[in-house]
Amino acid sequence: MSSSVASQISSIGQVVRSHIVNVLRKGENFELRSELNSEYRDRRKEAVKRVIANMTVGKDVSGLFTDVLKNMHTDDLEIKKLIYLYLINYAKTKPELVILAINTFVKDTDDNNPLIRALAIRTMGCLRVSEIIDYLCDPLRKCLKDESPYVRKTAAICVAKLYDVAPAVTIENGFVEAVQDLLSDANPMVISNAVTALVEINDNSPNQDVFTMTPPLVNKLLAALNECTEWGQITILETVANYIPGSTREAEGVCERVVPRLQHVNGSVVLSAIKMEAQLSRKMTPPMVTLLSSAPEVQYVALRNINLILQKRPDILNREMRVFFCKYNDPLYVKYEKLDIMVRLCNDRNYDHLLAELKEYANEVDVDFVRKAIKAIGYCAIKIPVAAEKCINILLDLLATRVNYVVQETIVVIKDIFRKYPNKYEGTIPTLCKSLEVIDEPDTKASFIWIIGEYAPRIENADEILETFMDNFKYDDPAVQLQLITAVVKLFLHRPADCQDLVLRILKVATEECDCPDTRDRAYIYWRILSTDPQAANTIVLADKPTISVDDSTGLPDDLLNELLSELSTLAAVYHKPARMFVATGTKSAVLSASALASRSQSGAGSTSPNTGTADTGAGLATMSSPSPSSAPPPSSGQVDNEDLLIAL
Repeated sequence: MSSSVASQISSIGQVVRSHIVNVLRKGENFELRSELNSEYRDRRKEAVKRVIANMTVGKDVSGLFTDVLKNMHTDDLEIKKLIYLYLINYAKTKPELVILAINTFVKDTDDNNPLIRALAIRTMGCLRVSEIIDYLCDPLRKCLKDESPYVRKTAAICVAKLYDVAPAVTIENGFVEAVQDLLSDANPMVISNAVTALVEINDNSPNQDVFTMTPPLVNKLLAALNECTEWGQITILETVANYIPGSTREAEGVCERVVPRLQHVNGSVVLSAIKMEAQLSRKMTPPMVTLLSSAPEVQYVALRNINLILQKRPDILNREMRVFFCKYNDPLYVKYEKLDIMVRLCNDRNYDHLLAELKEYANEVDVDFVRKAIKAIGYCAIKIPVAAEKCINILLDLLATRVNYVVQETIVVIKDIFRKYPNKYEGTIPTLCKSLEVIDEPDTKASFIWIIGEYAPRIENADEILETFMDNFKYDDPAVQLQLITAVVKLFLHRPADCQDLVLRILKVATEECDCPDTRDRAYIYWRILSTDPQAANTIVLADKPTISVDDSTGLPDDLLNELLSELSTLAAVYHKPARMFVATGTKSAVLSASALASRSQSGAGSTSPNTGTADTGAGLATMSSPSPSSAPPPSSGQVDNEDLLIAL
């Protein structure tokens, strides 16, 4: 009874609170309405500011629409801007009321002040309401031929917005041709905005024939570079980057005119120039190095772009590795990118400097950064054979530190080195075995077990080491279980007399007590093949296998790389994903540019373990029996790797 009374009181309280809030809101809107209709100009101006402030924080002030519209008839530019902002915000929810403002918009496009004319045509283009399209055409036609370049450049962008809403109307009224005429304008800002509008219209047009680059047009755009603003320069550079010169001489001329932009104070301008130079010349090294002196956020963007360029042109920065060395105050996201680039730049002439630097990084405090540094050491060993010996020595020094996460990662890396150089560094195995006590991560366990199984003939107590992993076999990660089964079978094939009990034990536990279907399937396969055809077991399990290689797995696919190179200095180059994958309405220009880049380029791994030998297993196999077929589980399709293979970044 008391609970029902409490719930009723609570519901009454909620009703009262909501009523109070509604009263307060109504009171506030009533006050704003009276202020908007005040006879005093200052009070009306303050009321408009309060309305915009409420709208900005998410309050609904759409009920004041007509009262706000009454204040449009003013010469105060500040009030006009605020009211136009209000109209843009509520145009979609109240399109029928926007018609009331049309006369004011049309009147403002004839105002003596070019700022008001441009503001009116810009706002009409931003409303994006079908009801005003017919009223927009005449003012837009006049503004495209306005005497003020500020109005003309604003009208050019308005044409692109109109085309997005009503393409047929834009073409019928000749607005596209009018914007094309603006490419011959005397004002560089008008030219840059005309280029922006035409590129956007061309990307959205079905035939992609609205905007075509020609040598005279390219010369005109490059001539306008010096007088454009920063964003105008970016627009022109992005557009010219998609142009394919007809001859080497023409390409050299284009590059020479873009070179000054490589020293611009704006990093985005520099990246846009680099994007163009990347396709046409080799003068990119100094500006890319200069970008590494910028703020960390700019460095990160530059490093992501540099990473793409190095995958296509690895020789550009092969003498500049030192500039990518990590500083003590670099953010981690910058350090990670620098580490990746340093590894890409590593070769047989500079690996000494890199390994010394990586050894220092392996003693840092951040665990993830230390792990990446250790992985980089292993990458260098696999990539550069002459550096493998030094890499092994550094890794052994790291093992001696007995730091848990250092030891874990080092063992994984050494396993990869063993796979690259079989039978070459097995002298380090006793040192690895001393770290058995601290091994607790699944990847490390699997790597260590693989080493023991692969080099079982050279390890006297290999059976004892593998048996230590049997205690928690049922609860281990499936990767550890699979690796342990394979290692025990390898050991049995080398020493059938000594390891028969161990192999029977692990196969029995795997088939009867493990939950993972992959583990059971592998155990059944090994059990049957060992009991039916021992020679086939030798051929399969101890077969010769190719060594691993990192060259095929460290970069992006060529098609994707070409597409991303065509999108340098954009968010796609930071994500390492094409824009069409994260932009709702993707464009076709990047794909076309990527194909052009690929045509320029044309005109201009397996990872398995090595073999360790075979042994006669006939004596030990005679007493083994295959499990009953009825006890076998249904065939498994194999465990699927859950890692999301996104190309990014």
